[in-house]
Amino acid sequence: MRRTPPRLLTIAGSDSGGGAGIQADLKTFAAHGAYGMSAVTALTAQNTRGVRAVHAAPPELVAAQIDAVFEDLGVDAVKIGMLADAAIVRAVAARLRAHLGPGPRPRPPVVLDPVMVAKSGDPLLADDAVAAIVEELLPLATLVTPNLPELERLAARQVGEGEAARLAAARALAAGGPAVLAKGGHVAGEEVVDLLVDGAEVHRFAHPRVATTSDHGTGCTLSSAIAARLGAGEPLAEAVRGGIEYLQGALAAAYPLGGGRGPVDHLWRSNVIPSFARNDKGV
Repeated sequence: MRRTPPRLLTIAGSDSGGGAGIQADLKTFAAHGAYGMSAVTALTAQNTRGVRAVHAAPPELVAAQIDAVFEDLGVDAVKIGMLADAAIVRAVAARLRAHLGPGPRPRPPVVLDPVMVAKSGDPLLADDAVAAIVEELLPLATLVTPNLPELERLAARQVGEGEAARLAAARALAAGGPAVLAKGGHVAGEEVVDLLVDGAEVHRFAHPRVATTSDHGTGCTLSSAIAARLGAGEPLAEAVRGGIEYLQGALAAAYPLGGGRGPVDHLWRSNVIPSFARNDKGV
């Protein structure tokens, strides 16, 4: 009999351009050999140039999607992305508390990517939702993955680009419960440094910056890759390292699409050669 793949639930918004949101999450899950499921929190009209419109889903519909997945298919890991507003944040937190249960018993890991602004600079989260995330979702999360602006908003402090200051802010945020991956993509320089605070342990991941304009959905892709690895049973630091390596490959392999910030290549590890890339001999 075939082994059941890890079952991964993404709770996030839909990106009509396919580069971020649930589209990026499901592609990343598939690239890791997992079975992906979704609870859509919002519909967005966007492409590589920007976000044209956002329509948040009713909180009760978001809750119903989460219930439908947990009650039948089961969940080995949860990735949370765009939540749009405070009402949706509270609905998600309530359903996760109901399904995950209290206490330190083994339960599916939860990776929270606090999506606040699109790559184009368009806002994707209402201001009042930030406090709700801190109060309602951080205590439920296994890992939260903020970039520099998100880290400043969640920690309610100016951080700046210094590594020591980012580490201090990450430690302060981790005091609320989850491990924190303070991403370094927004910090200038040829090297990107991501800092993982897991209790008393600190892990530093340094890698060369990939020169590309095809970087739409990097946060969604990284958090989904980490969730996929955690759902398969990898330890946290190993899952983060593997997720970063996967994203580096997806950035390096990205092909040009659109006139703005194009998507990464989520399926770069696939050995399948698509028909449009074959030569006249079929290879």
